[in-house]
Amino acid sequence: MKKTALITGASRGIGRAMALDLARRGYDALLVARSSDQLERVAAEIRQLGRQAHYLALDLAAPGAAGQVVAWAGTLTTELAVLVNNAGYGLWGRFEELPLAEQQNMLQLNMHLPVELTHGLLPTLRRQPKAYILNVASTAAYQAVPTLTLYAASKAFLISFSRGLRYELRDTSVSVTCLSPGATTTDFADRAGMNSELQAVANKVSMTPAQVAEFGIAAMLAGEAEVIPGALNKVSAALTSLVPKGITERIAAGIYEKHLK
Repeated sequence: MKKTALITGASRGIGRAMALDLARRGYDALLVARSSDQLERVAAEIRQLGRQAHYLALDLAAPGAAGQVVAWAGTLTTELAVLVNNAGYGLWGRFEELPLAEQQNMLQLNMHLPVELTHGLLPTLRRQPKAYILNVASTAAYQAVPTLTLYAASKAFLISFSRGLRYELRDTSVSVTCLSPGATTTDFADRAGMNSELQAVANKVSMTPAQVAEFGIAAMLAGEAEVIPGALNKVSAALTSLVPKGITERIAAGIYEKHLK
C-alpha cells in the first residue's frame, strides 16, 4: 500500500530532514511551510529518492490555516499514514518586553496548529492499518525557562497533549510520539532573536537536523511515547525531575538571561 506523510515546517531544518528520512523509508510527502521556493527544493530532493512530493506554501499561523491544510491533503490522498507536527518557533526575551501579538502568533503555531491539524486529520489516520503522529516539542519543555517563558510552556503543552492523546488512541491503529530535541543547528536561534554570544553557547552542544530526524522517526515507527535525542539532552531532562524546580529555573536563567542586553 502506498504510504503518505504530511510534514509541517518542512522547508528546512528538522522538518526537511524528517521529510527526507521518511522518503527513504518509502513514504510520499505532503510538505507545508511558508516558503514556496524552499519547499520546491525539498520536493525535488524527495522526487530524486523515487517518492512523490506535493507542497503547499502557507502561513500556518494565519486564521483557518489548519483547515486549508486538511482540505488540501484530502484532495491528494486517502492514505495519509503519518502526521508530523513540526512547525514552530521561539521568542527570546522578557515576557513583558516582547510584543504580545508576536507571542500570540508563536502560541498559535506551537500549540493550536498541532491540535487543529491532529483533530482534522485523525479520521483519515484512523482508517489506515497503521498510522503515526509525531509532535515536535523541545527539551525546554521539561522545566520553566526564563526569557523563553512562553516557548517552554508551549512545548510542555505538546508533551502533555501527546501523552494524553496517545492513551486515548491506545486501542486504535494510531500511535502518538513526542520528540524533544535540544540545541540543533537550525535557524531557531536567529528566529528567536538570540544574540551571537548565546548562539555560540548553544553551538557547542548542537546536533544536526538529520541526527534529530533519525532519532524521531525511528522512535515514532517503534511506537515510543517520548524521545529525547542525544545523551546530554537525556541526562539534562532527567535531572529536572530530581532537582528542585527553583534550582533548575536559576540554572536556565543563568544560561539565557545573562546574555540579554
